[in-house]
Amino acid sequence: MGAFHAYDIRGVYNHDFDKETVYKVGYFLPGLLGADRVLVGRDVRESSPEIHEYLLRGITDAGADVYDAGLATTPMIYWGTAAKGFKASVQITASHNPREYNGLKVSRENALPVGYDTGLGTIEGWIREGRGCEPAAVKGKVVEFDIKGEYLEFQKRYLGDYSNLNIGVDISNGMAGLLVKDLLGEASERLHYIFDELDGTFPNHEANPLIPENTEDLRRLVAEKKCDIGVIYDGDADRVMFVDENSRFVSPDLIIALLGHFFLEAIGSSEAVKERRKVLMETPKLKAGVIQDIRSSKAVGEYLAPMGGEIRTWRVGRAFAAPKLREFDGLFGGELAGHYYFKDFFYSDSGIMASLIVLDIVAQMKKRGASFSFLISQIEKYQNSGEINFKIEDKKGAMDRVRDYFRSQETPTLSMDFDGYREEFPDWWYNIRPSNTEPYLRFLCEATSKELLDEKVAKVKEIIEKF
Repeated sequence: MGAFHAYDIRGVYNHDFDKETVYKVGYFLPGLLGADRVLVGRDVRESSPEIHEYLLRGITDAGADVYDAGLATTPMIYWGTAAKGFKASVQITASHNPREYNGLKVSRENALPVGYDTGLGTIEGWIREGRGCEPAAVKGKVVEFDIKGEYLEFQKRYLGDYSNLNIGVDISNGMAGLLVKDLLGEASERLHYIFDELDGTFPNHEANPLIPENTEDLRRLVAEKKCDIGVIYDGDADRVMFVDENSRFVSPDLIIALLGHFFLEAIGSSEAVKERRKVLMETPKLKAGVIQDIRSSKAVGEYLAPMGGEIRTWRVGRAFAAPKLREFDGLFGGELAGHYYFKDFFYSDSGIMASLIVLDIVAQMKKRGASFSFLISQIEKYQNSGEINFKIEDKKGAMDRVRDYFRSQETPTLSMDFDGYREEFPDWWYNIRPSNTEPYLRFLCEATSKELLDEKVAKVKEIIEKF
């Protein structure tokens, strides 16, 4: 069983896991989470119907009821879990992975994520030890449970006035296509969609916007239609990324800083920002906690500090970020991978909600004469390597060698060791960490100059290649 990971259950279907594993997960989940009803949603991957069938069999054989939301984005299921008081939920999806993958994203009460350390590892152990799955005397029932309409009404609170924007949108043939047109509207002279049909084979490109080749079509669309901004969602719509009016991809961590204009300055036209404006008027020096992951640019915290944002840095992944944001009652935050978390969204992440807010900010700033690229240029202060992957067996040994070398050269001003290592120095910093989902060691570096950045990257490659 190679599908049980830090964040979720995910892998190549019928290779890393199969329908029997799915059945057992469904059977054990209600008991693990103390749930007599489980909310279930699914994406449109080719294997999702079979996974759905066996998941429901397992849950109902355990004596729990299934509330079947049908086709759904992952954030829709997060929202439904918390808003409707479920103690357990499952979204069938492999998010941004290729078509042959699938998986299960599990949440508990209040939409808190269930990761390997908080339950998935226990289920894996029960399956490995051969724990029995005796059907309950009274099996659970399956209830059709349509939450789309209510969820759209919730999202509309963040819908701004974008009438002055020319917008390009790449749905990536993913689940965002279930909702986005109900919010932004049908295609028009100022709203351009590509790959908006739901298709779990992802015929146009993989639904992972972090891979540069997957944004090529959006970048062309932005150039051809002279768009002010391009928006691209991943496969299950829990992530979103952006392209500026020059067809340049915007590093997702910088969007965390941009969101400060909405939450800390109340710039926007939506009902949600009007409510936020009232709060700020009552407490104008309000401080707000903002979460970022350990790979995020130093520029994010520096940009938000004058607005009252207090940055907290934490581990990569929803299984860690969402509980941490809840723990310190933070207002919002995000990750380099394009996840954005919101207190008002039960501390969970929503790609569509993030895109509505960003579009509102860009629309309002355009009225002041500022383009999207100009806004990002005011945030982006450093040269950044982006994540560099190394395939190596002894990840810990390689990480330690990198850390020990740089410590021998100068004393760090800040050290973090909760997700690999992040060490900061006066003119640069780096993060080196093992991937939680792939067999890679990941390195990222940021510096005040291109020359210094190239020097540090070259040294790390030298250290790891000799290891």
